[in-house]
Amino acid sequence: ELTRSILQCEQIHYVYWVDNSPSKENEIPYLSNKVHYIYNGKNLGYGAAHNIAIRETIYDDVPFHLIVNPDIVVAPDTITTLLQFIQQHPKIGLVSPKVVYPNGKLQYLCKLLPTPFDVFGRRFLPQKWMKKHNERYELRQSGYDKIMNIPYLSGCFMLLRTKAVQQARLFDERFFMYPEDIDLTRRIHQNYLTVFFPHVTIIHNHEKASYKSLRMLWIHAINMCRYFNKWGWFSDRERDLFNATAIKEYL
Repeated sequence: ELTRSILQCEQIHYVYWVDNSPSKENEIPYLSNKVHYIYNGKNLGYGAAHNIAIRETIYDDVPFHLIVNPDIVVAPDTITTLLQFIQQHPKIGLVSPKVVYPNGKLQYLCKLLPTPFDVFGRRFLPQKWMKKHNERYELRQSGYDKIMNIPYLSGCFMLLRTKAVQQARLFDERFFMYPEDIDLTRRIHQNYLTVFFPHVTIIHNHEKASYKSLRMLWIHAINMCRYFNKWGWFSDRERDLFNATAIKEYL
């Protein structure tokens, strides 16, 4: 259904359907001459799988690349609006829309670059202790009603300028999943605007797997440690700068 919806957008020329499942027992996606089905035979991880499609985009010299999770519901005119917006603003390297749950509740996906306390405190400490801290981390007082330049946007739906991704380098494949969107957004943010665009909305049926599975929690924790090993645990000047700029502008 998602593939059909995307193909209804006239500006979409190709859809890369990357299958990380261990066997082809799953239903083969809706196919047309615009759909490129790529079967990996094993789970390469979120970023590594997306990199396969992004490299195809770069090779074909396609100016924009849209990353969409399979649990997204999006209208074709939403994609059109986002494409028009990014085309009109060459300094934008990444744009993401407003995201809601199926019940219409807003998902707070505009975030500051995380510190170890942001990640592990919100996961393991009582929520009542973390309420104000989480609200600041998720920039809730911004109202989510204006266009904002954000250092960390969710990987569930990313419209990317191919040139920006090529300059920043693709997803870091050391991260199997979870922090790859933080890492990519901040690298694009170094040279381009990474923008939240609230004037269109998509639905995301977010499962929060690491809150339901000890295995996924372990994967989350390991990969966040890899992220902090890369950028710095307690000393990260770029994080401090990007976060201070966002706080001053939107809080």
